[in-house]
Amino acid sequence: MIDIAIIGSGSMGSGIAQVAATAGHQVCLYDSNPDALKRAERNLRKIFDRLVEKEKYLEEEAAAILDRIDYVNSLYDCKGAGLLIEAIVENLEAKQALFEQAEAMLTADSILATNTSSLSVSAIAAACKQPGRVLGIHFFNPAPLMKLVEIIPAIQTEDEVTARAHKLIESWGKITVLAKDTPGFIVNRLARPFYGEALRILEEGFADAATIDWAMTELGGFRMGPFTLMDYIGNDVNYKVTKTVFEAFYYDPRYKPSFTQKRMVEAGYLGRKSGRGFYDYGETNKIPEPVQDAELGENIVWRIVVMLINEAADALYLGIASRDDLDLAMTKGVNYPKGLLRWADEAGIAHCVATLDRLHDEYREERYRCSPLLRKMAREGKRFYSVEV
Repeated sequence: MIDIAIIGSGSMGSGIAQVAATAGHQVCLYDSNPDALKRAERNLRKIFDRLVEKEKYLEEEAAAILDRIDYVNSLYDCKGAGLLIEAIVENLEAKQALFEQAEAMLTADSILATNTSSLSVSAIAAACKQPGRVLGIHFFNPAPLMKLVEIIPAIQTEDEVTARAHKLIESWGKITVLAKDTPGFIVNRLARPFYGEALRILEEGFADAATIDWAMTELGGFRMGPFTLMDYIGNDVNYKVTKTVFEAFYYDPRYKPSFTQKRMVEAGYLGRKSGRGFYDYGETNKIPEPVQDAELGENIVWRIVVMLINEAADALYLGIASRDDLDLAMTKGVNYPKGLLRWADEAGIAHCVATLDRLHDEYREERYRCSPLLRKMAREGKRFYSVEV
C-alpha cells in the first residue's frame, strides 16, 4: 500500500521521494513526462550507488530503500496515499488543477501538501472541496541534505492536519518551523536583503562583487557570499523569486528587484550553469581578487546584516513566525552563522535602529524604514533573548 505520493520527479520531487523512502515509507513518484521519470530513477540509483561506495549504506539497505519507490506515469497509480506532496512547476493554475484532480482519488483523511516556495497556499487550497486538509510543506534543495522544512498552514487548514504533518515530517529526521501563509514564508522573505542590499552596494560602486563576497564570508561568517550564491542558485531563479515576492507584497520597495540582476538574466549570464554570471567560470578565468580592507569589509557586513535583522524583526512583529522559528529557519535553512534576532541582541537594538535611520535619512527610501518592533524595543531597552548567564 502506498503511504506517500510525490507529484513531480525533478530534483526536488525525487529528493523528497528519497527522504520518505529512507524513512521507511512506500512511495509513489509520478510525473507526466516519462523521460523525466526515467531520469529521476537513474539519478536516484546513482546517488545510492555513491552512498554505498562511501559506506553510508550497505548494499541491501540501499536496495530496500529504492524498492520502496514506485515510478508511475499515471496519477491514479497514487490512489489512496495518506500524504500527497506536489513539487511541480511554480504556477498557481497548474497546482490548483492538480489538487482538484488528486483530491478525488484520495481518502477522506489524506493530506494534500504543496512544496511551493512563493505561491499562496490558501489559493491552492481553494481549488479543493476539502481545503481544510491542504497545507504547505516546503523542503529546501537538496531535500535529503537540507534539514529544514517550513510547515505553512493555509487560512483553511485544520489544526489537526497541521499537527499530523508536523509530526510526520519530524519523524523523517527533519527540523520543522511553522510559518504564516505570506509571500516567501520565512526563509525566502528574510533572505531577500542578503542579495538585494549586496546588489545595491555593487550598483553604488561602494565595492565590487569579490570584495562584498570576501567581507560576508571572511568577516561576516557566512558560508557563501551573495554573488557566489546568486551564481550558484542561478540569477534567473534568484531574480524570479525576488520579483515574485516584490509583486506579492504589492510592490513594497524593500523587495524591489535589481536592474543589474535583470540585465544579467537578459544577457544569459545565469551563473555557474551558463558558465558566466557575476563571475566568469571559464577554464582560463580566475575569480577577481577582493579588496581586503577591514574597515570597508565591516561596513559592508553590517549594512547587509542590519537589513536582514530588520526583516526578521518585522516578520516577528507581523506574526509570521515565532522568535525561535525565525532564527532556526535561517541557521538551518540557509546556514547563516547565527540567528538574526540573536544577532540583533549582540549588536545592540539601539545600534540597529540608529543604522537604519541613518540609511533612511541618507537615501530617503522606504526600503530602509525601521521595523516598529525594533524602534519600540530600543526605546524600552528590551532584547529578543534574555541575557545569558
